[in-house]
Amino acid sequence: MENVVFAVPAAGLLALLFAYWKAAWVARQDPGDEKIQEIVAAIREGAMAFLGREYRVIAIFVVIVAVLLALMNMQGESQSPLIAVSFVVGACASGLAGYFGMRVATNANGRTTAAATKSLSAALDVAFSGGSVMGMSVVGLALIGLGSLYLLYTLVVFPNDLPTTLNVITGFSMGASSIALFARVGGGIYTKAADVGADLVGKVEAGLPEDDPRNPAVIADNVGDNVGDVAGMGADLFESFVGAIVGAMVLGLGFAVVSGAEGTTSMGPIILPLLIAAAGIICSMVGTLFVRVKEGGNPQHALDAGSFGSAGVMALVTFALAYWLWPQGGSAHLTSTGVILWWHVGVATVVGLGTGVAIGAITSYYTSLGGGPVNTVAEQSKTGTATNIIAGLALGMQSTMIPIGFIAVGIVIANTFAGLYGVAIAALGMLSTIGIQLAVDAYGPIADNAGGIAEMSHQAPEVRQRTDRLDAVGNTTAAIGKGFAIGSAAMTALALFAAFIQQAGITEINVASPLVMAGLFIGGMLPYLFSSMAMRAVGEAAMEMIEEVRRQFREIPGLLEGKAKPDTARCVDISTTAAIKRMIMPGTMAVATPVLVGVLFGAEALGGLLAGVLISGVVLAIFMANAGGAWDNAKKAFEGEGFNMSDGTLHTKGSDAHKAAVVGDTVGDPFKDTAGPSLNILVKLMSVVALVMAPVLAGMQAGGLIGSLFGS
Repeated sequence: MENVVFAVPAAGLLALLFAYWKAAWVARQDPGDEKIQEIVAAIREGAMAFLGREYRVIAIFVVIVAVLLALMNMQGESQSPLIAVSFVVGACASGLAGYFGMRVATNANGRTTAAATKSLSAALDVAFSGGSVMGMSVVGLALIGLGSLYLLYTLVVFPNDLPTTLNVITGFSMGASSIALFARVGGGIYTKAADVGADLVGKVEAGLPEDDPRNPAVIADNVGDNVGDVAGMGADLFESFVGAIVGAMVLGLGFAVVSGAEGTTSMGPIILPLLIAAAGIICSMVGTLFVRVKEGGNPQHALDAGSFGSAGVMALVTFALAYWLWPQGGSAHLTSTGVILWWHVGVATVVGLGTGVAIGAITSYYTSLGGGPVNTVAEQSKTGTATNIIAGLALGMQSTMIPIGFIAVGIVIANTFAGLYGVAIAALGMLSTIGIQLAVDAYGPIADNAGGIAEMSHQAPEVRQRTDRLDAVGNTTAAIGKGFAIGSAAMTALALFAAFIQQAGITEINVASPLVMAGLFIGGMLPYLFSSMAMRAVGEAAMEMIEEVRRQFREIPGLLEGKAKPDTARCVDISTTAAIKRMIMPGTMAVATPVLVGVLFGAEALGGLLAGVLISGVVLAIFMANAGGAWDNAKKAFEGEGFNMSDGTLHTKGSDAHKAAVVGDTVGDPFKDTAGPSLNILVKLMSVVALVMAPVLAGMQAGGLIGSLFGS
């Protein structure tokens, strides 16, 4: 049966070939007129310069951690210094996926604008094709890396030693998580520093329209859309995808050596997650073929057809794979819920798919332009900034209830059918069609940039109308993508948490234990401390950007009149420097905290820490993402034809109510694009660090070093 695993890296290679085909197709499209090409070159130069500087800093971190991992795993049962190799491979794969996606996204921006001069359909094709490169690069590199390492370790390095193989493979997940955190935090700081500067000075103080070429921070803002929403989201979902696979494989170890109907043994429970992920690639490719729209049609319907079509096909494929790979005789493992059958595993996977769709739908409801929740926030703007912010905060808090309910129900159902393995496989089910989900999400910033380029290059009004239609859909897909990322983070972190308990040899975590309770409190606090670091970094960087934009308006003669060009390179450099400098501390804290707690206080205290981080982090992430999304679209409600209040008055762009909404959106920007998305990675990274440390902690005395010193 192990021979079937060769199909996993093969599926990854197929995904990369598909991504190359799409990238080549995008490159052949019309790049637009000279002005479009000039703007695109500036955006690409800024994006790639940021990525290069960010990766140089991350490379130092990767080398240091790899050395420490190798030293920690020099000896001990199921340990090997080769975990450092897996860590480096995971980090490189994640970084490479971000590079590929960023490169093609910056190519697609201007070509989408040029295509919009012809038709809406042509513009959608280019934008979605650019996004699909990011999606397929993520799943392709993930499966090539995981599949190849699994084959190398099981067939060559550690034959007949599954515990060591799976422990060493967890390093791949940790490498992916480390890159994701830095990419999310760094990209989020970059994009929001530019966005706040462009909005508060350009739009509120100077009264300039969106994406006006006279605004010095506009290019930096467009660069930020790529580094934050393309590379950042790609790295986020790359590590969720990898984490879900690794968590399910580790939990599958308890099911692997099980007698079948004829006295044989089955590796199916370990191999099944890899095969589900490989099948998801094929389903995602098929789904991209359904993304088509006619002139005058709704792009949202086209994107939904691709996403839901892929999910439907994947549900059927999952049952077929479970039937084929689950141990013969239909039974595998006896738990408190009974014997787990192949169709139980299929149901758990589909539960994950359904939970992801449900969370996305609820997120869309709370953040969609024209919806009741967003209109409520817009209505509150007529009495000023304070009431707008109060309404947004209240909406964000309320919006946590239903998604958390879906996650809780999904966990219970998956566990009822297939135990903790079912929870892990449900997380993978949610992410199985991540290829097309990420393509839809990456389409958003491409369309957004296309609109900005149309404005800056002075295209005809109908061109901006077409890009605005794509952008409006992109705002919805971005909000859904954030909700999807949060849901998958919760399920993935729980799967990794369960794998940690198994690997650390913990039978139960007693919340009445003082050490466990201390861990719970520390874990519950960490997402708030982490968010404060990210929010403060955005605020400090934004202050520098605001002062620079004001200086240029004051000191460059003729800039506001359009007779002189702004110094956009200076604004790009401010965002880049601020992001690189301020991303280090949050990232280091996320990696170091579980190590210190585990070594000092033991595995059970670390389990309490992970539980606290998971609960607090997921709820706070939902609150921030939905509040920020609602503030964003409440601002947009005043733009265009204006917003009709309940008293019958019309408030248009430039009114006091609109200015209050702009300030609210500025507050929400670091909520939804920096701190909120980064929390997804925080809960997963801390869980995977704990999983990597589990074999070390399993050999330590209860209570860790502190316990051994005081004899407890």
